[in-house]
This record gives sequence, structure tokens and C-alpha cells, in this order.
Amino acid sequence: MNREFSLQIQEIGEQGLLKILQRFCPSEIIGDDAAVLLTEDGQSLIVTTDVLVDNIHFSEITTSPEDVGWRSAAANLSDLAAMGASPLGITVGLGLPGNLAVSWVERLYQGMTECLQQHNAPIVGGDVVRSPVITIAITAFGQAHPHRIIRRDQAQVGDAIVVTGVHGASRAGLELLLHPELGKNLSDKDRKTLIRAHQRPQPRLDVLPILWQILGSPSLLPIAGMDSSDGLADAVVQICRASGVGAVVECTQIPLPKAFEVWLTREQALEYALYGGEDFELVLCLPKQLANELIQHLNQNVAIIGEITEGSTVLLNDQYKEFPDQVLSLNRGFQHFS
Repeated sequence: MNREFSLQIQEIGEQGLLKILQRFCPSEIIGDDAAVLLTEDGQSLIVTTDVLVDNIHFSEITTSPEDVGWRSAAANLSDLAAMGASPLGITVGLGLPGNLAVSWVERLYQGMTECLQQHNAPIVGGDVVRSPVITIAITAFGQAHPHRIIRRDQAQVGDAIVVTGVHGASRAGLELLLHPELGKNLSDKDRKTLIRAHQRPQPRLDVLPILWQILGSPSLLPIAGMDSSDGLADAVVQICRASGVGAVVECTQIPLPKAFEVWLTREQALEYALYGGEDFELVLCLPKQLANELIQHLNQNVAIIGEITEGSTVLLNDQYKEFPDQVLSLNRGFQHFS
């Protein structure tokens, strides 16, 4: 973050800052003590909250203010996508140092807006407080048909485990930003692609219409899922724990960025994919026939990576036997307070 000299927040105060931020919100929604969001008949309101803290989730070395805004919005939209919900809007809570440049906050909101506009999701309110460290707390609101809500506890034995998109790209982009000397064999295009995966992740709301098209009218057919923001291994283990099942994941089927072939060893690539996190892809468990139909419709970097099994063990298998089978766990990914 470039703290270039400019007008500072403490010079304009809370009300001055709010007047600036209100420009990013629909005028007909803001102004009261709370936002009023109308949902369609027969829809459920879906609410999620995510908090980002300076030097924990972002830093001036790796992300511009616009990128911080984009990532903070994308993280919440990804949670809505993981629930099968369409976004309605977000509220933004900011904790800011008084000597922070006003332009930094405006650029933050510009990045949020760029991400949100792709999905017709406005900023409908929020709060601003003084804080010694920049903190961004976003609450996102979405709607979903009650029979189309995707939950973690619906995985069934025999289900296919489907992942959208490549995994490990965000972690690779972060490493390249922190250590520019890495990846000497990468082309400029591949380097930029990996860095963009970290700075501008795409929430997979685009998958939902295709999924509903395959399913037809709303039904009680169970589909389990979540996003892979905390890592692919974390997502599979969390789903299995919630559903009371186990799984076998075939490591050779996990979609990886092609750039990994000229840069990382297979072991490093799997580490990034399984435990790197912040890829914001969907991990879905559904009957195999539907899984194959979904792959045919998406037709890009989507794969069946495993199967739900009886028991409680989540096993990573290697069909080439280059690595011994291993049990996937929550302990190797990012964990707060550990």
C-alpha cells in the first residue's frame, strides 16, 4: 500500500469520509440505520461475513488498495456462491488509522466496486471507526431457493468430488510477489497470470446457473459443497466431517496451472494446490452422472478429483505411486492463532 502524501482521514473526520464513501452506494438505499433488501417470493436470505486485517490478509508488498478492495469483495461473493446464493449487496465495516490517506480508501472502494459490478451487487451501507490497523469487515447478503442451498453436510457415499478451476495459482502468485527472484523459467504471461490469480480472484458465481440448468426445477437432491478459500484439502475435509463420511482424492486429477510444469516439483505443486488457499474455487459433491454433465457444460479446468467413501478418513491417493498415500488434514493450511 502506497501511503503517498495526500489529504488524511483525520483532516476530514468521520462525516467527511462517509460523504465520500456514500458515492459508491445507491442513493435510494443509504441514509437510514439499516439497509432494506427485498428478496423474491420463495427465496431464503443468505448472509456471510468476512474480516481482513492489514499484514495478515494483505500487505503493501503484494496488493494495491484496488486489489485489497477486489479481494475483500470476492471473498464474500465466493462464500455466497458456495451456498448456491445470488448476491444482493454488501455492507462494509472499516477500521482505519487517522493518518491514512483518503485516496487509499477511495481506491479500496474502487476495487470493491469493480468486483461487485460484475455481479450486480451494490454496497448498501457500513460503518467506519478509528483503528491502529486497517481492518475491513464485509457482510454480504444473497438469496437462494430453499431447495437449492448448498450445504457442507449433504455429501453421500459414492458422490463424485468436483472442483472448478485450477488450484495453487493464488499461493504461487503470492510467492512471486514476495520473492520476485523465483520462477526464472516462467514466461511473463505465466507470471502475470499467477500474480493476478492472487490479486484478483474470481468468485465462481458463474457455475450456479449451469448447475441449476442441469438439475432442472428445484428439487431435494442433496449437493454438498463449499469454496476452497482455505485450501482444497481444507474444503474436502470440512465437507467430509460435516457429512460424516470419508473420501479418496486422486492427486493426479487435481487441476494445476500449466506454469507449474516448468517451475515447481510435483511435490511443491501439490502442496500449493492442497494447502495454499485463496483460490476461491468451488468444491462440490454430487452424483457422478450430474458431475459429468457439469464438466461437459463448464468444459475448462473442471475435474472429478475423487469420491466420497464410507468411514471418516480423507485419503490422498497417487495412482503412479510416486508418493505414499497420505491422510489430508486441517493442520497444514493457514490457521488463525496457530
